[in-house]
Amino acid sequence: MLVQSSKDQLVHHPMYSQMSTLQDIHVFMESHVYAVWDFMSLLKSLQRDLTGMSHPWLPVGSPTTRFFINEIVLGEESDVHPDGGYISHFELYLLAMDQCGANTQPVRQFIEQLRQGVDVNTAMIQAQVPEESKEFVQATMHCIANKSLHERAALFTFGREDLIPGMFISMVEKLKNNGANLDTFVYYLKRHIELDGDHHGQLSTQMTQELVNGDPQKQLEVDTIIEWGYQQRLKLWGGISNRINQIRQN
Repeated sequence: MLVQSSKDQLVHHPMYSQMSTLQDIHVFMESHVYAVWDFMSLLKSLQRDLTGMSHPWLPVGSPTTRFFINEIVLGEESDVHPDGGYISHFELYLLAMDQCGANTQPVRQFIEQLRQGVDVNTAMIQAQVPEESKEFVQATMHCIANKSLHERAALFTFGREDLIPGMFISMVEKLKNNGANLDTFVYYLKRHIELDGDHHGQLSTQMTQELVNGDPQKQLEVDTIIEWGYQQRLKLWGGISNRINQIRQN
């Protein structure tokens, strides 16, 4: 019951109703973009541990699980570009930010710091990442470093893949009536609804079930981390909501 209650809070969060001006959308995107980035980091940690990524190559784990994770990575890392070709969802999000006038300088600085070998926490400080985003990323990095495969898969599946369509549908409906140049952002949101709400959602659920394999202890750990993931997202949404209100008052 607790997990469903937390999910309902996220799907019906009051932050969505705040998205009434272009400035509000900028605030959201400038914080949320880091969750788009660490989504990929969580996904790649799963691919690393569920498939043969070493040289010389060796088969790892279940072929079925390998198929699930590789299929998801394909769609997230090289999806269809709206103008033709292919693009990752993170790069697509940056394009959407540029198109609508959101500030991408901090997140681009963050990525450049990482390219230079700077650790994630230091890079976030140097890029002046919003506090709510920094805490969210730190929580994800902690999960990647310390949690088991089935826990990470559950966080990815139910804290990200299963959850995103319900949250984003509310936003898409709101954005339809906004006159700003948000075509790429709406395209990004619709791609998530299409992929995560159908194909990727099914694949990631099956992947998690394969890893749990009916083990009661693993299932308990999965339930615990799903609730933990929902609480991290609630903190992020609350922080963004507060930031929107603060900027309106200034």
